[in-house]
Amino acid sequence: MPVRVGIDLVRVEDVEDSINRHAERYLERVYTGRELADCRSEHGVQAERLAARFAAKEAAIKVLRPDGEAVPWLDIEVRREPGGWVELELARRAAGLAERAGVASLAVSLTHESGYASAVVIAELRDGCR
Repeated sequence: MPVRVGIDLVRVEDVEDSINRHAERYLERVYTGRELADCRSEHGVQAERLAARFAAKEAAIKVLRPDGEAVPWLDIEVRREPGGWVELELARRAAGLAERAGVASLAVSLTHESGYASAVVIAELRDGCR
């Protein structure tokens, strides 16, 4: 099966700046309720975890290839599974793009260290798609 790969790198400081500047407006525009719950601790939101999710959304958009079509951030959700790994869930416009592109499945990997967060998304395409 053919695949597409997307990768993105985000400075954690940029996410912290957005949180400080725009607070809940930024958080609610970019992250789903589930993502925010996964990234909250007793000390507030963990910017490095949010930055990794932002990178995953950007990497997912790269494999979806929207060709100028806007993809709302909330249409792409990073779900933390009970075992600790993460999965992507697409909704609305993002799901439509995936269907048109022939995406059979998505895999995502997140990491953050030393002020940076990164994500890789691999889309496996159905036969005959590229």
